[in-house]
Amino acid sequence: MFALYRGLPAPVYVLFLATVINSVGMFVFPFLTLFLTERLGWLPARAGNFMFLASLAYIPGTLIGGRFADRFGRKSVMLVAQALAGLAFLPCGFLGDSELVPWLILASLFFDGVTDPARTAMQMDLTRPDNRQAAFSLLYLGHNLGFAFGPIIAGFLFYVAPNWLFWGNGIAILVALGLVARLVPETKPSHEAIEATKGSGSTEEAHEGGLISALFSRPWLLAYTLLTTFYGFVYAQHRFALPMQTSASFGKEAGARIFGLLMTLNAVMVVILATPVVALTKRWKPITNVAAAGFLFAGGFALVGLARSPALIYLSTAVWTLGEIVNATSDGAYVANHTPISHRGRFQSILPIIGGSGFAVSSSIVGGIVERRGLEPVWPMLGIVAAAAAAGLAVLGAAESRAQRLRTGKSLSEHSVAPDSGRASTNS
Repeated sequence: MFALYRGLPAPVYVLFLATVINSVGMFVFPFLTLFLTERLGWLPARAGNFMFLASLAYIPGTLIGGRFADRFGRKSVMLVAQALAGLAFLPCGFLGDSELVPWLILASLFFDGVTDPARTAMQMDLTRPDNRQAAFSLLYLGHNLGFAFGPIIAGFLFYVAPNWLFWGNGIAILVALGLVARLVPETKPSHEAIEATKGSGSTEEAHEGGLISALFSRPWLLAYTLLTTFYGFVYAQHRFALPMQTSASFGKEAGARIFGLLMTLNAVMVVILATPVVALTKRWKPITNVAAAGFLFAGGFALVGLARSPALIYLSTAVWTLGEIVNATSDGAYVANHTPISHRGRFQSILPIIGGSGFAVSSSIVGGIVERRGLEPVWPMLGIVAAAAAAGLAVLGAAESRAQRLRTGKSLSEHSVAPDSGRASTNS
């Protein structure tokens, strides 16, 4: 199964190693809800509103980053922005429980937003449709290989040495960035490469025009993104409502440790299962896999509401983690295969905003529900939302396949008529 990862471009392996290092040090965001509610003493609704504000801080960053990545290059934008994101964490370790810490976290998120379109465009540049699912799967595996260790370390640091949540996160970002600076070249496509795709009929064909016209030239991708918005709404609760649920069910300190173990279980499952899942699902279209993932999200998050023991909450995490694996190993390939080569950076700035809007509003909405009615109604609601989105994606996939068959049949028909017409003209 690991043969899937052989023969990829060398910079992809460097990005894999950098991703592992960065993810080992990802301490702050998995425990951000607990930091706000337990260390700063914020109420759930206020914490949820901050998570929404944090998502808003990402938006101007990603819009700037996408434009800059297409204009100035992927590597230069990524190096500057991610360095600033890492440096923003370092003073937080000296500030303790100061109210200034959330503002520095917002600054880090802004610069992380600038980084993301450049990073993803670089991954697209380095791959082709035939190796893209394997490459994206390897990078996803690297993220979770590091994340298998990060949260369990952070779970113990949270009460013992909380300042190292910030210092460790910042240092890991800077070390990973050093690898990219030294070993990964600039990948922005040349003008000649972009021009060569025009008229090819490829789903990655360059587009003449601005971002909005390019988006509407890809209606299937736009509809896909709107539907996966609801996945983000559901998935956001593994960082917001889930840690509150473990604290409510098992006590604060035990709940924090259990939540850390749940995140580790999530990452270990990804490390073990990502490769076999890609091997099993590569025969199906990416959109089919993403639709199936939604039903796993529905079952996993709905089950949290029934979990009254650690064993059941571990089981629920295992189910939604399977959904995450199936989704993550196919979603990037679908998006990349439908993105024009001329707009990779800009598409990776706007599509996460559209698709991430569900993730952004989720904590604020759910925080209000928790404050008014408690955690109990949250989990069945999440199950219903995920199942409805999955059904919509299944219908979209079937409609897209039917349209492709009709287009192919029309093309073949025109091709078969053309020679006859030519012969008739010659005979005349």
